[in-house]
Amino acid sequence: MEDMLPETEQANNVKETVTPDGVSPAQSAVPSTAVAESIGVLLKEHKGGNVLVLDLREMNGWTDCFVIATAASGAHMDGMERHIKDFCHGRGIEILRRSRKPAAEDDEWRLIDLGPVVIHLMSERLRSFYELERLYSDARELFTPAHSSKSS
Repeated sequence: MEDMLPETEQANNVKETVTPDGVSPAQSAVPSTAVAESIGVLLKEHKGGNVLVLDLREMNGWTDCFVIATAASGAHMDGMERHIKDFCHGRGIEILRRSRKPAAEDDEWRLIDLGPVVIHLMSERLRSFYELERLYSDARELFTPAHSSKSS
């Protein structure tokens, strides 16, 4: 992708502050699609199942991208969440909200909100039940399990 900065430049060009409108410099300096694709790659590297990045910019105004991945267990989900937190911290990207579903679904769905990128870590059961990919079937796929590297 031509508009994505190399990882070292991304980390060096952002500070861990937030502007008055609640957007961190990383969120405005680096395209949301680049952040989403990088997180997709990260999750695939850490054995996230069926990783998918959807471009939602033309479909809604509240977020640009969804990143969806299946976790094999609660411990696996914890690990993927930790890697995302480390990724964001290292690039000065603010995590606006990390939420868990009610206790009965605690190990089955985690939502991590970065503003322009929303990450869904889900169990196979809940992913099959909610079918987010089907709800957003008109969205352009930026990264899918078939990709061995990022595409634009």
